[in-house]
Amino acid sequence: MPLTSVTRKPARASAKRAPSARAMQKGQQTKQAIVEAALGLSTQIGLEGLSIGVLAEVTRMSKSGVFAHFGSREELQISVIREYFIRFEQEVFYPALQEKAGLPRVQALFANWMKRVAVELQSGCIFISGAVEFDDREGPVRDALAHSVQTWLRALNRAVVQAKDCGHLNVDADEQQMAFEIHALILALHYEARFLRNPGSIGRANQGFANILARYGARIPV
Repeated sequence: MPLTSVTRKPARASAKRAPSARAMQKGQQTKQAIVEAALGLSTQIGLEGLSIGVLAEVTRMSKSGVFAHFGSREELQISVIREYFIRFEQEVFYPALQEKAGLPRVQALFANWMKRVAVELQSGCIFISGAVEFDDREGPVRDALAHSVQTWLRALNRAVVQAKDCGHLNVDADEQQMAFEIHALILALHYEARFLRNPGSIGRANQGFANILARYGARIPV
């Protein structure tokens, strides 16, 4: 038998075993549906509360079916963090890029962030609850959480630096301190409004941001 005939048969057999485009698309849709369910659950019970068994029950799938898409509980948790960060970027960061660099962009970032927080005060924030769960633990889940938050804070810091470069801030303004204070406002808002349930917390956060702008903003002669 010619050598070419021998080599062609395995190629045809492997082609038959290859998943079709439709099957791959269906698999991605199923995985996305699982991540959606996991994201909703994690805002209520935390990332640590997620498990293959719980998700199988919620999605009405078998444990093996859920496991096949992630391979481990850890990978499931990381997938939820990635999805959460993608949505955060889409709602907060990318719309702000439509604004001019400088204070307009910083103000847009804060305004978009506040819109998201207004929803999260009811549903919860994975970045905050995850920090409580994983702050003193090492591993890939903590790394994924920290990387997401650090990426966002770097973007916020860049926006503040650009505002100073544009002459919108005082020449002696500390950009890192300003970004730190903006972030601190959001953390305080979550604690005051969600945990302590203090009325007027959103208004105080907005006033705090106005105070930051007044303190760091450039004095423009009239």
